[in-house]
Amino acid sequence: MSDQAKDERAPEEIEVNQASEVRASGERAEGGVDGDYEALVRLLKENEELKDRALRIAAEMENLRRRTARDVHDARTYAVANFARDMLSVSDNLRRALDAIPTEAKASGDAGFKALIEGVDLTERAMLAALERHGVKKLAPEGEKFDPNFHQAMFEVPNPDVPAGTVVQVVQPGYSIGERVLRPAMVGVSKGGPKAAAAEAPVEPGPVNEQAEKDA
Repeated sequence: MSDQAKDERAPEEIEVNQASEVRASGERAEGGVDGDYEALVRLLKENEELKDRALRIAAEMENLRRRTARDVHDARTYAVANFARDMLSVSDNLRRALDAIPTEAKASGDAGFKALIEGVDLTERAMLAALERHGVKKLAPEGEKFDPNFHQAMFEVPNPDVPAGTVVQVVQPGYSIGERVLRPAMVGVSKGGPKAAAAEAPVEPGPVNEQAEKDA
C-alpha cells in the first residue's frame, strides 16, 4: 500500500480508534457505577446488621440490669427468711408457755410469778416486733375469706350464719415476709352458709406444710 493510500485512510482509522476508546471509557464508567452501587448496598446491609446487633445488646443489658435489681431486692427482702422461720418456733413456745399458765396462778398475787409472766410476755412481743422490722408480718385472718396462698384449712365448721369459705378460727397464726409465706395460718373454715360470691370455687384444704405441722 502506497503512502498516499495510508494517508487517505488515516482519518477513518483515527475515527474508529476514537470510537473504540469512547466505548471502552463508557464501559469502564458503567462498570464503576455498578461497583459503587454494589458497595453502597453492602455498606447499607452491614449498617443494618450493626444496628440490629446494637439493639439486641442494649436489650440484653437492660434485661440483665432488671434481673440484677430484682435479685438485689429479693436478697435484701428475703435474706433473713430462714432465720425468721426458725425464730417463729421460739415465739410459738413462748406463747404456749403463757397459755399453759392456769388462770388461778395468774390471779394468785405472787409478785415473783407475775414478774416472770410479764417477762415472758415482753420477750415474745419484742421478738415479734424485731421480726416485723425485718419485713415479717403476722397472719391472723379470723373473719377473712379463706385464701389457700396464705392459709391452711385444718377443718370445716358448719355455720349457716357465716358465708361459706370464711375463716372462723385460727389454730395457729401464720407469717409472711414480703410477698412470700413463711408459714401459712392454720385455720378452721366455715361451711353451710351463703356463698360469698356466685363465681367462687368451693374451699379446698391448703397445701400441707410440714414445718407448720411440726410446730403445731
